[in-house]
Amino acid sequence: MLNVNNVRLSDSVTQGFDHGFAAGEMTVVLGGNQSGKTNLCRLLAGLPTQAAGEVWHGEQEWTALSPQKRSVAVVFQAFVNYPNWTVAQNIASPLLAQRVDDHERKRTVAYLARTFGIDGLLERLPSELSGGQQQRLAIARALAQRADVLVLDEPLVNLDYKLREALVLELKTLLAETGATVIYTSTDPRDAFALGDQVMLLHEQCRVQAGTPLALYREPISLAAAHLMSDPGVNLLPGANRDSDKGCLAIRPEHVLLPGEADQTFADAKVFDMQVDSVERSGDETFVHGRVISNDNTTNEQHWVVRRPGMHSVSVGEMLALRLRGEDILNLALN
Repeated sequence: MLNVNNVRLSDSVTQGFDHGFAAGEMTVVLGGNQSGKTNLCRLLAGLPTQAAGEVWHGEQEWTALSPQKRSVAVVFQAFVNYPNWTVAQNIASPLLAQRVDDHERKRTVAYLARTFGIDGLLERLPSELSGGQQQRLAIARALAQRADVLVLDEPLVNLDYKLREALVLELKTLLAETGATVIYTSTDPRDAFALGDQVMLLHEQCRVQAGTPLALYREPISLAAAHLMSDPGVNLLPGANRDSDKGCLAIRPEHVLLPGEADQTFADAKVFDMQVDSVERSGDETFVHGRVISNDNTTNEQHWVVRRPGMHSVSVGEMLALRLRGEDILNLALN
């Protein structure tokens, strides 16, 4: 178990938080840019950071220990590989330090290289690789380290979409087999669902909520939490309360029904009119962007995104009567 106590992710934060990362589980730390994800990673790894707080691995306090004395492997966005060593030598470097025998070392290098699609590049130097290949090399070398704690700070951000999707599925299985405590940071809520046993949500250098991916999706406690677990972010209902005491009402883009969709006769339907500004079709989904005005004679207007499966015939300038189920409306705190 990896525990952090009284963690403050920047000098401007006055109230710290405690959190436990279980062995054998992956915690996805989800947050936007400048939310404190990298500061948390550096704190766990023992690297210089603006974050402060205690770090414990089981009964051993790591707070004052150097990175070399912690059983932790780290991969950052700004990955680092040994420039004068081949791909094979880079992957093997942690195994050499651990004095792993030659047969096991070669087996591990071959397995990791094959897993990350760089098995045909073993004799090349990092300078001869693409950015995505270098990132995969850095992840493979971190896994070869066999550390108790593995910290991955947006490790797939430099990969193309298809390779990223394939590696996400492979990583889930691969990391589970290590039995390590895994902390994986991301800005994408899809990673929380695909990879996370647990999820921590960060916003403006603070932890706003933690739990299982499904629990955070179904029961976000604040507007920030709801936005983080939704892609695109949630839509605010026009005319809803916006002060900090009363909170606000919101709906996820995928819970808004377009005219003509089935099952629109539910008793608690809420109807809002939206004028369409733009339409995006991705092949298997339709995204409709527009302006929604409340039907209760208020002038409050909100920009919404509707996300629906399949192809829908919607035109720019069209006025749509959107329907929401009452049970899908979120009542959220603003803080």
